[in-house]
Amino acid sequence: MKCSSGWRLVVALGVILALVSGCSLDPNVRRQNYFESGQRYFAKGQYREASIQFNNAIKIDPAFADAHLKLAETYLKLQQSTRARQEFGEVVRLRPGDHQTRITLANLLVAGHEFDQAEAQAKILLQQRPSDPAVHSLKAALLAGEGKIPEAIGETQRVIVLSPNSWESYLSLALLQTKAGDSDAAEASLKKVIELDPKSTEARVLLGNFYQSQERLNEAEHEFREAIAVSQQSIEAREALAKLLLAEGKIGSAEEILLQAKRDLPTDPQSALDLSNFYFITGDLNTAVAEYDELYRHRPNDLQIKKKYIQLLIQVKRYDEAHRLDEEILRSSPNDSEALLYRSQMQINEGHATDAVQTLQAVIRIAPDNSEAHYALGVAFDKQGNLVRAEAEWQEALRLNPNSLDAERSVAHAAMARGDMHALQIAAGQIIRLQPQAPDGYSLRALSKINLKQYDDAEEDVHKAINVAPQRGFGYVQLGNLRFAQKRFGEATEAYKNALSRDTASTDALRGLVNTYIAEKQVDEAIAAINTQIAKSPANSDFYHLLGSVLFRSKKDLNGAEVALEKSTVLDQRNLAAWIQLCEVKAAKGQFNQAINTDQQALKANPGRPGLYLLLGDLYESNSDWIDAEKAYRNAMAINPQDPVASGALARAMLHTDGNLDVALTLAQTARLGLPDSPFIFDTMGWIYYNKGAYPLALNSLQESLRLVEEKKLPNNPDIQYHLGMVYAKLKQPALAREHLEQVLKIDPTYRDASQIKQELVALKS
Repeated sequence: MKCSSGWRLVVALGVILALVSGCSLDPNVRRQNYFESGQRYFAKGQYREASIQFNNAIKIDPAFADAHLKLAETYLKLQQSTRARQEFGEVVRLRPGDHQTRITLANLLVAGHEFDQAEAQAKILLQQRPSDPAVHSLKAALLAGEGKIPEAIGETQRVIVLSPNSWESYLSLALLQTKAGDSDAAEASLKKVIELDPKSTEARVLLGNFYQSQERLNEAEHEFREAIAVSQQSIEAREALAKLLLAEGKIGSAEEILLQAKRDLPTDPQSALDLSNFYFITGDLNTAVAEYDELYRHRPNDLQIKKKYIQLLIQVKRYDEAHRLDEEILRSSPNDSEALLYRSQMQINEGHATDAVQTLQAVIRIAPDNSEAHYALGVAFDKQGNLVRAEAEWQEALRLNPNSLDAERSVAHAAMARGDMHALQIAAGQIIRLQPQAPDGYSLRALSKINLKQYDDAEEDVHKAINVAPQRGFGYVQLGNLRFAQKRFGEATEAYKNALSRDTASTDALRGLVNTYIAEKQVDEAIAAINTQIAKSPANSDFYHLLGSVLFRSKKDLNGAEVALEKSTVLDQRNLAAWIQLCEVKAAKGQFNQAINTDQQALKANPGRPGLYLLLGDLYESNSDWIDAEKAYRNAMAINPQDPVASGALARAMLHTDGNLDVALTLAQTARLGLPDSPFIFDTMGWIYYNKGAYPLALNSLQESLRLVEEKKLPNNPDIQYHLGMVYAKLKQPALAREHLEQVLKIDPTYRDASQIKQELVALKS
């Protein structure tokens, strides 16, 4: 009996284990477990973990449409819009009749500027649901995204016919009418929104913004106050009213609105942030930080408050505290994209651009569609002196977010740095599109037209810049630039002075005024103008740099220039241009060792700046220290391997350090691709060929170098003449060899290879 009872127990346990094992192996159960686990993570905001679980469910059942849908929503939360679009597309493939998901997919495609794919989805939806207002709203968004504003307005009006009581449609219509410049129609549509939904604070705020753009300030204030009355909980309405009052110069009234918002909305962290930002804008930085200190102390575990606090600490350069809080976030969540972005901002601000590049590349690996990360990576590359890669990142940021004003401005300034006025004009137009009531877009477009000698068109943009912001200096600076280009120097002077009266710290205005005085050969007046502005802005590093530049270039006062430039670098250790010019002044005084020491100081304050390494290499060359010159050029190339200037300089240095000639030739050829019109690159290539014994190739390169010098009207260069002379000697053309070698001694009797040249000349006579 005992034995049979024992066997029954064993059999029973075996059945139970089999059942348990069978359940755990059932794919339907496993996929559902993963799916439900993902939903729990999603509900807690743990989106990374949720994505893993939804993916696990899909691996078991690739046709699990609900898992694809939740994974798509998770990717949206993770700001991975490309992956989200892929998953929504998979849902539509699995469930072709799921029109709501198809609408979501199409709207995402519009947002990503993938208009052809969005059009394909819209056609299917219009066939399936020709009377669905949501489908026609999608079509309107698609047309608007393609820039077809009149057609988008027509489609939105169809939505209104299909759903006449939808205030959201009238709101969309108003925004489109505003884009089309039909202000009367936009105003009527906004009023219709309010009629249909009297409690719509959004419509009242938009109507107030509209009135403000029309300079109808009393009506704007009325709408903002009505919005507050309609919804006491609306922080947006209070923000809009405070901004209006601040723009009118009513600082006390604006402060009271924000203080009242904080009293009325104590649990909304945005109210404290707005008040803090107000103090920051008005220059009261201590109060700004104190406001947020208080909020953070009361809610230290609120992640969003902590993140906003970090942003504010970065703004006021309290990096130690910002670092500490940011690292707290990253310890618990190492892949938090926002916290990594804050880390990169601090790295950039503290002069560690190379570290910032690594941080931001990690962010992009985690979230490849994060436009802010691409923009910041562009800034980091720019700080490294790699404008090509910087601009590529800014363009990617714009592809992901076409409304990124920061990225558009950076693209504009990159075009300006390249001297590409056509590209600048396009970027300026986009800035105007994004911010039509701001002066900088019109100002930049005017600058492009001035440089393209389109003076009549430039005049129009100049006056637009002045009209939209008469109290600011942007427009007046460009008016000065326009009059300078037209050689109307008296009017240029007046325009620059007008700009400085509005912005005493405007470097562009002061530089324009100084250039005008110098063009009229009034150097003392230029120096006096700079000193006048320094008295008004004594901590302005750029002003001292400008003073040093004028004393150096125009006055030839090397000692005075040195004092001014040293002051500039003390005021701002990141003023790279001032450091570089200070080194040039010391070199001009023959103080090459001091210049080298100054460059090394600049590198300590600005680590990883290739321009400083290039200058350092050049200074070592002046001391005939080719080994250290080569090290400096290699450091520059380590930061930006594609820099043609660094490639050419390193190739040249290697000729003096017995470096590998094949490697040097490759470097020189790379430099030529980037600088096809540089006579010095061709000279370097020619001398490499000479050292390799390829004399005909050397002659071709050196002749091209000499041609470019003559074409560009550059000073006669002793290196090129020396190299040509030596090549002609090898090619058994003594007359030409003597001609070029004698030229070297005429240009510079103390040339570093003068003794060798004299020996060669003796040999050529024999």
